[in-house]
Amino acid sequence: MPFPKPRTRFSLDLMPEERIVGIDLGTTNSLVAYMEGDSPVIIPGEDGSNLVPSVVALALDARGDHIIVGNRARTHLIETPERAIYSVKRLMGRGVEDVQEELKLFPFRLDHTQPGEALRIRLGDRTFTAPEISAYILLQLKANAERYFGAPVTKAVITVPAYFNDAQRQATKDAGRIAGLEVLRLVNEPTAAALAYGLDKGKDGIIAVYDLGGGTFDISILKLHEGIFEVIATNGDTHLGGDDIDNLLIAIALDDIAGDLKLDLRRNGEAVQAIRKSVIDAKIALSSQPSVKLDVELPGGKRYQREITREQFEQLIEPIIQKTVAPSKQALADAKIKPEQIDQVVLVGGSTRIPRVRAMVKELFRREPHVELNPDEVVALGAAVQAHILAGGSKATEDMLLLDVTPLSLGIEAMGGVVAKIIHRNSTIPASATEHFTTAVEGQTNVAIHVLQGERELASDCRSLARFDLKGIPPMPAGLPRIEVKFLIDANGILHVSAREQRSGKEAQIEVKPTYGLTDSQVEDMIIASFDHAQEDFRKRQVIEARVEADNILLALEKGRREPAWQQLTGDDKRRVEALERELKEAKAGDDYKTIRAAIDALNEGTMHLAELMMDSAVSEAIKGKTMNSADSDVGDGPTAPHPIAPAEFEHKR
Repeated sequence: MPFPKPRTRFSLDLMPEERIVGIDLGTTNSLVAYMEGDSPVIIPGEDGSNLVPSVVALALDARGDHIIVGNRARTHLIETPERAIYSVKRLMGRGVEDVQEELKLFPFRLDHTQPGEALRIRLGDRTFTAPEISAYILLQLKANAERYFGAPVTKAVITVPAYFNDAQRQATKDAGRIAGLEVLRLVNEPTAAALAYGLDKGKDGIIAVYDLGGGTFDISILKLHEGIFEVIATNGDTHLGGDDIDNLLIAIALDDIAGDLKLDLRRNGEAVQAIRKSVIDAKIALSSQPSVKLDVELPGGKRYQREITREQFEQLIEPIIQKTVAPSKQALADAKIKPEQIDQVVLVGGSTRIPRVRAMVKELFRREPHVELNPDEVVALGAAVQAHILAGGSKATEDMLLLDVTPLSLGIEAMGGVVAKIIHRNSTIPASATEHFTTAVEGQTNVAIHVLQGERELASDCRSLARFDLKGIPPMPAGLPRIEVKFLIDANGILHVSAREQRSGKEAQIEVKPTYGLTDSQVEDMIIASFDHAQEDFRKRQVIEARVEADNILLALEKGRREPAWQQLTGDDKRRVEALERELKEAKAGDDYKTIRAAIDALNEGTMHLAELMMDSAVSEAIKGKTMNSADSDVGDGPTAPHPIAPAEFEHKR
């Protein structure tokens, strides 16, 4: 199904001096950038550094409690860890039931949050949601840009991991709104990186963007052709990154300290943060040095000292690095691309500075990766390019077009509990698709629309996104209503669903609101499960669809017995139809869809004469005493629909 391409320019009624900035709201560090002439440029912070650590602290001094961000807040991680938070991106759009693993390794103190509610994080005596914490980081970036330009900044493009789900994307937009920014577009981080590199390279070809950041891993396969960047496949892991390497080293250090020094420091936040700083410094140093020495002062005047060689470090982190291989291979398979067909490989994220990561990427894609741009900055640079495109652009960007994809299929539940997919996985966004459905029950006046996300064939195996009812449909025979269901994914990846009964004009719509409770690995698990269970799911779907079709023909036969046409059949014809009816009912009780289909076909063929008699009777009745034009209008074409939808009353009882 073709999808509309986004426009290359948007009219935003900008004031001449107003700029749209590009923001990389990162797990470890955040950056803000803009286009200076034809090149993207990072805007430095107050201290002259391009990177703003994604750390927020509640400082306490003579002025009372006040929020500080970035490098100033980092000192509080060690001195007063209960008043500071980092890696808040891991908590965006998530519920308390999703973060139990994080709580084991991160000093997050959560307020009493009920399941299904947004998390509230405690800093000192105050509590904040994850979007509020992220908003403080955005406010700092906004202030940096306003100081740099000497003018207000109110519009931004913000990047997100490609595998952020609806809740996480909406939380990011909420953070922007809290910070006083109009978020014009959410752009996937790998796509932003491709924009930054594409601006410099400008060559057609296939690009793999390998993005291993602080908290997430993304792999995207893009096609670059005549200035158009098209994402043809994407995959990743929303719970994999440099933080996992840090946590592994911290766990080893804590075990060493417990065993050698007889100190259990797992609940000592100040000591854990001191160890964290030391292992992060060591990790960075090992990218350029053959060995490094850990030296951490501990409570009671004791010290933890250990030398780590690069070889030891690479052996320790190898399992973490290998977790990026399966998503990368799956993205290649989805794109129907072999490694040797990749023209360029782009590295993104600070963790790609690790020599073993670069070596593994070279082995995987069989070519040297590009490292010309700073991997910490490349996403923000790409966001600036996208912001420039939205603002009208220049000769460098006016012909550039960005096409993203949706990572999981979207559809609704049809009768029998099967999924009718409307927008398929890896479809280009913005995307719009429409399918037609009908009713399954006589006189049905309400229809339940159950919106689903996932790759499995049955609704019970997919993620439920939303439910809403289309009410007030005039009572009609089953199969007569024609219900148009439209899915629209906007440029930010937010889904809008509408349903309209075309004969009566009744309609309902919903913007799918994010729901909490989606675990980090669920997206990846959905895709893997769809392959693992493909044959079983398809067989179940075939049986369900065959049974639904059998019910429809049996219902039609029951109605036919009440028609005058039934009496026109001979006794032999009636007995033959009744025998075929019994055979279909017996077949329907089994699990062999081929047997059910064969029985359906047999009954269809056996009732063909009855159908002809019923049609002749209906046409004669319709044209009796009418002109030809009015008769044509009354008879018309009946609706066709791939699936009936369950009535709302039935749906709510399931």
